[in-house]
Amino acid sequence: MVGGLFKNMRQNLDFWRSNMYINDNVLQTAHEVDVVKVVSCLSTCIFPDKTTYPIDETMIHNGPPHDSNFGYAYAKRMIDVHNRAYFEKYDRRYTAVIPTNVFGPHDNFNIEDGHVLPGLIHKTYKAQTLHVWGSGRPLRQFIYSLDLARLFLWVLREYDEVDPIILSVGEEDEVSIKEAANVVVQALEFKGEVVYDTSKADGQFKKTASNTKLRKYLPEFTFTPFPEAIKKTCDWFVDNYDIARK
Repeated sequence: MVGGLFKNMRQNLDFWRSNMYINDNVLQTAHEVDVVKVVSCLSTCIFPDKTTYPIDETMIHNGPPHDSNFGYAYAKRMIDVHNRAYFEKYDRRYTAVIPTNVFGPHDNFNIEDGHVLPGLIHKTYKAQTLHVWGSGRPLRQFIYSLDLARLFLWVLREYDEVDPIILSVGEEDEVSIKEAANVVVQALEFKGEVVYDTSKADGQFKKTASNTKLRKYLPEFTFTPFPEAIKKTCDWFVDNYDIARK
C-alpha cells in the first residue's frame, strides 16, 4: 500500500496494518514453497527524521521516522527485520532494496494520492495556472523506473547480501521540488503561471541517500539524465492519457 504525502498523513494506521500483512504473507509463503531469493522494496522515508546526511544502509533503525508517514515507514522497516530472521533461522537469502523517489511510464499519476513527480506531471498537463503544493524547497533524489528495473535484475541475479542496498542516483543529483517542477514545465511546454501553495505541508525537508555501496558493486552504472527521463515520462503520459492510472 503506497501513496503520496497527503494520503500517508490521512491513513497512517491503514499503511501500517496493510503493509505488515503483506510483508508476512509474501515472505512466509515464499519460505513455505521454497523460494530461494526474494527482493523486497523499501523506501528512503523509512530512515530517521533526525539524522546526519547522507543516510546509508546502516542507519535504518537509528530513530523514529518523520511523523507524516510513520505507519508506512515502520511497516517497511520491518521487512529488514523479517529478512534477518529468515536468514538466521532458515538461511534464506531474502533481501531488500531502498530506491529513492521513483518515476516513469506506467506510474500512478493521481494528483491527490500519487507521488510528487507523476502528480506534478498530471497537474501541469491539465493546468492553466499550476499550483504546486508546498514551498518547493524540499530536496529529493529521483530515479527513473527503467534504471531501477535494470538494478532490480542485478540484485536478483548478483547481489547476495541479506543486508539492504540503496538504489539511487548520487548525492550531487539531488534536486529541489521547485527545480523538478521547472523540468516538468519545460518538458510539457507549459506556458502558464506557476504558484507555490505554502499552506500545504512540505513533508520531510531532505532524505539525502548515499549510493556508495551500490557504486562499490557497479562503479560504471549509468543513470538516465533527469531532464531526459522526465521528458520520456511526460511524453508517455501525453500519448497514453486515456489509459494512464490517474
